[in-house]
Amino acid sequence: MSYNCTLKSGTTLDKWTYRRFRLFAVVIFMISWGTSQAQDPQFSQFYANPLYLNPALAGNTDCGRVNLNYRNQWPALSNAYITLGASYDQYIMGINSGVGVLAMNDRQGDGALSRTGVALFYAYKLRVSEPIMISFGVQASYYQERLDWDKLIFASQIDPTTGNVDPSKKPVPPENTSINVLDFAAGAVMTYYDKWFVGLAVHHLTEPQLSFYDNSDTRLPMKFTVHGGIAVNLNKGMLGESDGTDFILKPQIMYMQQEMFKQLNFGLYVSRDPITLGAWFRHNFQNPDAIVGLIGINIRNIRLGYSYDFTLSNIGGSSGGAHEFSFAWDFCIYKAEKRNRIRAIKSPKF
Repeated sequence: MSYNCTLKSGTTLDKWTYRRFRLFAVVIFMISWGTSQAQDPQFSQFYANPLYLNPALAGNTDCGRVNLNYRNQWPALSNAYITLGASYDQYIMGINSGVGVLAMNDRQGDGALSRTGVALFYAYKLRVSEPIMISFGVQASYYQERLDWDKLIFASQIDPTTGNVDPSKKPVPPENTSINVLDFAAGAVMTYYDKWFVGLAVHHLTEPQLSFYDNSDTRLPMKFTVHGGIAVNLNKGMLGESDGTDFILKPQIMYMQQEMFKQLNFGLYVSRDPITLGAWFRHNFQNPDAIVGLIGINIRNIRLGYSYDFTLSNIGGSSGGAHEFSFAWDFCIYKAEKRNRIRAIKSPKF
C-alpha cells in the first residue's frame, strides 16, 4: 500500500511544523477511517515475502524455507508505518503439495493503529506437461486490528495559534478498540520450464468488517494481484536460467487493485550469483509513487536483501522514503531423489 500526503517535495520542516504534520496525518487518517475502506500494507521486495504475495507460492522450493521481512516506510515521520513478517513453508513430496504459515504485524502512526495476523497456506502442484506446471493455493487468516485511542490527537484539540493541545476536547472513543476477523484468499501460478511464469491472487474473499464503530460499514475490500516475468540468459542468448555462473536478466510486471486503489509496477532484476541488483517503478495511476532500488546477496542457502524506495509523490524526500530488509533460508529436513522431485516454481528471489 502507498500512503500519499500533500506536503510539497523538498520542504524543510521546523520542529513545530514537523509535529503539526505528524498530528495532521493521524487526524486525517482517523477522519477518513469512518467513510473509506482499509487497504493492505505492501512490500517492495515482493518475492522475498512469497506467501504474502500469492498463496500458490507456498512450497515452491525443493525443501523448506524461512523468510523474515522488515519494512519502515517514511521513517522521518516518527515510525509512520512499520511492517514485520515471518513465514515458513515446506514442500511435501508425497502429496505434491506445499504448506506454510505466515505471521505479520503492521503498525501505523507510531502504533496508534496496528494489525496482527496469522495465516495458514496449502498449495497443490500439478504438472500439466513436461514444460508446464501449475500451483493452486489457498489461505486462511486470522486478523486482530487494535486502536490505541490515547495516542491520537485530533484537530479540534489543537490551538491554531500556539499549538497547545487541550485533552478535554478529545472526542468520545469508538465502541470497539479491538477487532478480530477471519479472512480467506486463493491464487494460482503457472510456469513454463524456468523461462517464464504468470500468477494471479485474490485476497480478502469474504471482505471482513474492520470498523471500530457499530454503525459503520468499513470492510477490507478484495485485492486482486496479477504478476509475471521472464528470465533471459544473457550469456547464452536464450530464455531460461542457469547454474548461477551466467548473467540473468528478469523483466517483471505486477498489477494490483483494491477497491478504487490501482497500482502498476514494472521491475527488472540482473543477477549473477551471488549478487542480484534490481529496480522497480511503482505507479499509482493518480501519480507516480516511487522508484525502488534493490541489492541482494545469495550465499549457499542464505539470501539477504535490502531495498530503498525513492519517493516520487508530493511528500518527496522529507518522508525518508522506505527501507526494507529481507532474510531467507532454504533448508532440507529431507530430500527426495531427483527423479521423484517436482520442479520448483521459478520466480525472482527478491
